[in-house]
Amino acid sequence: MEFNIQSALQILERTPSVVEIMLQDLPAEWTMVNEGGDSWSAFDIVGHYIHGEKTDWIPRMHIILSKDQDQHFVSFDRFAQFKDSKGKSLGQLLNEFKELRLENIEQLKAVEFNDSLLNRTGIHPTFGSVTLRQLLAAWVIHDLTHIYQISRVMAKQYEIEAGPWKQFLGVLNDR
Repeated sequence: MEFNIQSALQILERTPSVVEIMLQDLPAEWTMVNEGGDSWSAFDIVGHYIHGEKTDWIPRMHIILSKDQDQHFVSFDRFAQFKDSKGKSLGQLLNEFKELRLENIEQLKAVEFNDSLLNRTGIHPTFGSVTLRQLLAAWVIHDLTHIYQISRVMAKQYEIEAGPWKQFLGVLNDR
């Protein structure tokens, strides 16, 4: 499918609700566990979404759309949620994510996108030149990736109990 802002909005607008429905009012045994090692819990993922809302997608869009000569993106701290989420409840994080996403969707809707704008570029610290189209498409995929990650982390809580069905449950065989 070719990138289309209206199609992208269909996913971006729904993500906070999907995540909230998946996690709201669940006990910590579902939301605070991870897959071991440096992996993330559902709680961590919601914190990561929030950090992205504040420092990644829309700020980078503004850099691309600005008239500034310097089109370099600020590096994104993929682990900021561990510090930023301390002392907050999952409910607080879900509400914050929902509020920030609403604000960011409004900013997206305020832009009159066309091919010329979508082809404008910024400089990513790792990838180099990237287009606005690529940034926005990556945002959609990022949302879906973390919804899948939340599902996977939660599914793995019953991995042993699934017994022989594990071989047919794809979410248990990914990492």
